[in-house]
Amino acid sequence: MVIFTVAIDGPAAAGKGTISRAVAAHFGLAHLDTGLLYRAVGAKGGDPVLAAQTLTEADLARGDLRTLEAGQAASRVAIIPEVRAALLDFQRRFARREGGAVLDGRDIGTVICPEAEVKLYVTASAEVRAHRRWLEVGGDEARVLAEVKERDARDMGRADAPLKAAADAVVIDSSDMSVTAATSLAIGIVGDALRAAGKV
Repeated sequence: MVIFTVAIDGPAAAGKGTISRAVAAHFGLAHLDTGLLYRAVGAKGGDPVLAAQTLTEADLARGDLRTLEAGQAASRVAIIPEVRAALLDFQRRFARREGGAVLDGRDIGTVICPEAEVKLYVTASAEVRAHRRWLEVGGDEARVLAEVKERDARDMGRADAPLKAAADAVVIDSSDMSVTAATSLAIGIVGDALRAAGKV
């Protein structure tokens, strides 16, 4: 049985999702974008605690979960301790599944999977991240930057599981890196860890 967890954390639009999907595909690992869990809870509306407790995989397939609105809703419900508790077990089961897994989010290496074999923290300046997000969603770039900074403040300042790099995480600052370069770096780090653990 191969149990191998890669935890990838970082702020909004840092590139962690792209890197996580590429790492998972390269090594044949399962992938979970944990931010989708919170986006799906926020998008369901109603009582967020009930929404978290009754979340299904079908909820994660909604087409509107990548919008700015869904991201803002996710950040609002993510500060509710009961919501986080309801989603904790789901994430931990996924992380330790047979065959290995990559999880990306904001508290994977610090709270969800502190025992992860690899921890990466993918970041970039707020301006670079806002520009990337603006290229995706359009609109007013200044407003996107303001929303990114607001999201950072909320995610980093919350009392329960604030966004921060785990003490033993490898930090990848992609401000001045191409997606390809950042992804190659991450794949190299994970590959080294898999070889060291005798998993490949």
